[in-house]
Amino acid sequence: MTVQFCKKCLMPNTKPGLILDEKGVCQACNNYERRKTIDYKARWKELEQLADKYRSKDGANDCIITVSGGKDSHYQVYVFTRLLNMHPLLISVSDPFTHTKAGEHNFRNIADAFDCDLVALHQNPNLVRRMMKIAFEEMGSPTWPVDRAIYTFPIQEAIRRDIPLVVYGENVSFEYGGVQQAETPSAMRQIDNDVVKKKDWDFWFKHGVRKEEINMMLQPTQEAIDKAKLDPIFLSYFAKWDGYEHYQIAKRFGFRDIAHEWKREGFIEDYDQVDSYAYLVHPWLKYPKFGFARATDVSGYWIRSGKITLKEAAQLIKDHDHKLDQRALDDFLQFTGYTDEYFWYIVDKFYNRELFEKNSDDIWTLKNPSWRGII
Repeated sequence: MTVQFCKKCLMPNTKPGLILDEKGVCQACNNYERRKTIDYKARWKELEQLADKYRSKDGANDCIITVSGGKDSHYQVYVFTRLLNMHPLLISVSDPFTHTKAGEHNFRNIADAFDCDLVALHQNPNLVRRMMKIAFEEMGSPTWPVDRAIYTFPIQEAIRRDIPLVVYGENVSFEYGGVQQAETPSAMRQIDNDVVKKKDWDFWFKHGVRKEEINMMLQPTQEAIDKAKLDPIFLSYFAKWDGYEHYQIAKRFGFRDIAHEWKREGFIEDYDQVDSYAYLVHPWLKYPKFGFARATDVSGYWIRSGKITLKEAAQLIKDHDHKLDQRALDDFLQFTGYTDEYFWYIVDKFYNRELFEKNSDDIWTLKNPSWRGII
């Protein structure tokens, strides 16, 4: 495998779905530049018309917003309650890990600050634990059962409650590079964006998961979705998506970052993915599989928005990308029951031998890091 890096943001072409053009620039950077040609005033009018179509006259729930309590969730609810005068029902899927103080506060705050009802799914922890261990050992994707429900449960609730308009945040493939290349206002095919790897249910049944246990992770049929006339949308289509700006807005309505609670290894900011400890093991696992992790993601966002230079990004990636936070790991081990030794034994299987080699201390190191030649 010949690893190439985006000349603008240093994202490697090992990221699933990432494409570098003839100039060596990834589609996430190109899409960001395309914003300059998009008439967002016209798109906002489209959103206003959509809100007019669905807005209830008596204050009843007229849309569903999928939330975690994070900064982007606060921003989405702000837009629909304060700017569009809608009456959303908030839907959340909670992970089973130990939650941070900031995460607990933000989860309560998002409903309180915007005067909304919130329905939260707390999945069977025993089921999640069993599926998580299977997903970790077989795919290197431990949070699969939680992430799957994040996609499916809001759609189930929209059908059950007869609320057609379902609001999601950003189109991750378009904003950050991924398998779905086209920008679209519709989030109808979001479940196919490869964030949650496709896995036939027979795979799970062969590993001891029972059919009656997976109801919350089942995507409704297209026939059921069409019958309910669901209209799922990406807010990022209608408004420029900027996580740091969302953070600034969210703070005005009570959102708390994690700066005073936890200095996270491997992270270069303190306002994203702050809900729980062990969940952070999942984004770190991109490192052995694809050769990059969270520092590469965030430095790319910051480069595109002009916050840092390429050289500054390279230094951040070198210093932080490889680090797995110990508190996150400890919480993951506590929930799953793994020992440290067995955890690293499993991780060792997922190191991409084309990207990594072991040094004299038996430690995996990148053969061709993105920062080489820049700093």
